Amino acid sequence: MFAAVRSRSCAIIGTVGACLGLVACGSGARQDASEPDGKFPVKASASWTTSQRLSQHTKLIITARNTGNRMIPNVAVTITDGNPSMPRIGTRAQAFQEVLDMPGLANQSRPVWIVDQAPGPCGYSCHTGGPGAAVTAYSNTWALGSLAPGKSVTFDWHLTAVAPGTHYVYWRVAAGLNGKARAVTSGGGPPKGTFTVNIAKAPAQAYVDNNGKVVTTP
Repeated sequence: MFAAVRSRSCAIIGTVGACLGLVACGSGARQDASEPDGKFPVKASASWTTSQRLSQHTKLIITARNTGNRMIPNVAVTITDGNPSMPRIGTRAQAFQEVLDMPGLANQSRPVWIVDQAPGPCGYSCHTGGPGAAVTAYSNTWALGSLAPGKSVTFDWHLTAVAPGTHYVYWRVAAGLNGKARAVTSGGGPPKGTFTVNIAKAPAQAYVDNNGKVVTTP
């Protein structure tokens, strides 16, 4: 399982633009200097198995399509956690983990899913358990670069469930990493969504059939 790269000196892209106007972490030119300002129409969709079992392998897929007439500078997705009955926890927990809120813990994130493979080309980092080529310095955020008008891009996470119960995962698409380029839906709001996932205690059962293939049963 990887440890998500987190930026402590700047706020999180989950609020897209929290670092807007700040100097790049350190000194020198503004971090958002080269990012175009404005709204970029995006149509986003997501799919995931919401009824899972312990040790089951699933894939979360989020697709973003540029429905505008300008190049989107850098399409990104942020994964956050939370609960509908309380204020959003945001990225206090690493992606696909939850906060325990227990005093004395060195790390209060508890894995709910192990990330077997993250978005982006699976190079050295991915093969050695890292967060993949598309990871950014923003908490729980992956980016896949510019996107031309009419084109689509897909973010996919290969995941293994490791904690039973009901869990909530929020996702949000951004048009850039620094807040000036803002992704919007046809209704004017940010492209985002929520999954409520139930993970059963009993692990999925598997066996090898006569053809040597592994078959998983409910």
